[in-house]
Amino acid sequence: MANGQQKARQNLEAFQVWQATQSDDDFKQIIFEDKLNRGEVAKAVGCGKSALTQNPALKKALALLEENLREKGVLPQLKQPIKKSPEKPKQYDNTANLKQLNSKRLSTLESENIELKAKVNELENKLKRYGELSETLYEMGIMP
Repeated sequence: MANGQQKARQNLEAFQVWQATQSDDDFKQIIFEDKLNRGEVAKAVGCGKSALTQNPALKKALALLEENLREKGVLPQLKQPIKKSPEKPKQYDNTANLKQLNSKRLSTLESENIELKAKVNELENKLKRYGELSETLYEMGIMP
């Protein structure tokens, strides 16, 4: 039974053999986001996925391989991590709910105002028509 250091060396040797037998097209088939798919690499090498992160020599060899593949254009360039500016947290706006209620109330009042203006116009037209009728009846002497 091999101890941990021997297993680490075996995994590194298996990785180096696997790496030497792969073409650029083979690497392109196992790209995940902007690096090689760790699960696929681990299967191909015959080691556990954790060995790729816990074995320093294997981790370094994989990083070097990925860097070489980036230089060749096989792997895409690493995405720059988004740096968050050290801003103060956004302050709570306790008037937001009030603003929303006021906005809703305003739209209700505006629609009611439009309806009332239409009704006023209608009533003014009726008043004008009945005013003319009243005037005619007065002139004819029917109304006192």
